[in-house]
Amino acid sequence: HEEDNQYFSNTSDSQHDAARRKERIMNYLLSILALALAVGSIDAFCVSKQSTARRATSLNQTVLSNSAGKKVTAKEGSPLKNVVGKLGVKPRYSCKKGDCGSCTLTVGGSRIKACVGKVPPPPRLKSLQEKGLLVK
Repeated sequence: HEEDNQYFSNTSDSQHDAARRKERIMNYLLSILALALAVGSIDAFCVSKQSTARRATSLNQTVLSNSAGKKVTAKEGSPLKNVVGKLGVKPRYSCKKGDCGSCTLTVGGSRIKACVGKVPPPPRLKSLQEKGLLVK
């Protein structure tokens, strides 16, 4: 009978520990929520209408320029090979599926394969937005 009593006391102890853990977690979450409310950044914890609206209008215009100073405005995400043709940049195409890398260009400091690459999003710096991302 002592073993049975010991089993039941261990079970109640583990249930008590689980309840204590649950209470600590709830207190932690409530303190985070209170801190966010005090700071005023509750939006960081919620999905807002603004973030979904931004996703819907993610096709921003990016200005690209070549070394001669010619500028072209293109939609973010459009095929890069079409835009670089308008700029007068002619990359070499071998495989036309992105495997060989012969068509790789530098766009604003990032290396992108022209045959499969997309126009990057516009830069956040205002000076780069006006000058355009340099395509080499």
